[in-house]
Amino acid sequence: MTVLVVGASGATGRKLVEQLLDQNHKVKVIVRTPGKLPESWKTNGNLQIISASVLALSDMEMTEIVKDCHAVASCLGHNLTFKGIYGQPRKLVTDATRRLCEAIQSNGLQSPTKFVLMNTTGNQNRDLNEPISLAQKCVIGLLRLLLPPHVDNEKAADYLRTQIGQNDNFIEWVAVRPDGLINEEEVSDYEIHQSPTRSAIFNAGKVSRINVAHFMAGLITDDNLWNKWKGQMPVIYSK
Repeated sequence: MTVLVVGASGATGRKLVEQLLDQNHKVKVIVRTPGKLPESWKTNGNLQIISASVLALSDMEMTEIVKDCHAVASCLGHNLTFKGIYGQPRKLVTDATRRLCEAIQSNGLQSPTKFVLMNTTGNQNRDLNEPISLAQKCVIGLLRLLLPPHVDNEKAADYLRTQIGQNDNFIEWVAVRPDGLINEEEVSDYEIHQSPTRSAIFNAGKVSRINVAHFMAGLITDDNLWNKWKGQMPVIYSK
C-alpha cells in the first residue's frame, strides 16, 4: 500500500508516518523543510520525501503525486505563533483538502482512494444532531471570529461532508476528531465515539498524538475499521 501524508513534519504526522513505515507500507510525504525530518527517514527505501509547500504544487504535480496512492492522510495544522494563527495561508487545511481531493478525482482510479483528515472535537459533525450548550455555542462563535484556524478546520470537514459526500466514485473519507492532544511515547488504550461524549470547551478529554496516529493508520490499513467509520467524524479519547 502507498500512502501520502501531508503535515508529516508535525507532532502527529510524524507518528503516523512512523507507524505506516513500521508496517512496511510505502509512504510519500510533502514537507517544506526536509532537513528537520529524522535521519532514519532519509535512508528508508519505503519513504519518498517531496520537498515543497503543499499549496505551492501545481495541479499537474499534485495529480502525479497521488496517482498511485491508496490513501491520503492530512495532519496539517497551523503553527501556534502569531504568524501561524493570523498570517497566510488562513485556509491551509481546507485548500489542501480540496486540492488533494480534486487531484484524486482527476486520476479517475477504479477503486476509491481513502482520505483521512485530522480535525478537532471543537468542530461539530453537522450531518448529525450533536447538541451543545448555549455557553459552548457562544465560545465557538468567538473562536470563529478570533481564531482563523478554527474556521479552517470547520471548512475542511465541511468540504468532505458536502462536496465529496457519501457517494463519490473516487474518494471515501473519515475526519478524525481528537480532544486535548498530549504527548506520549507508547500507544495506550483509547476509545472511539461517533460524537463527543463531553464538552470540548468546558470538560475536554485528552488523547495522545501517538494514539491518534495509531487510529489513523488503522483506518488506512484495516478495511473493516474503515468500513465502520467511512463518511463519519469519529471522536477519539485516551482511556
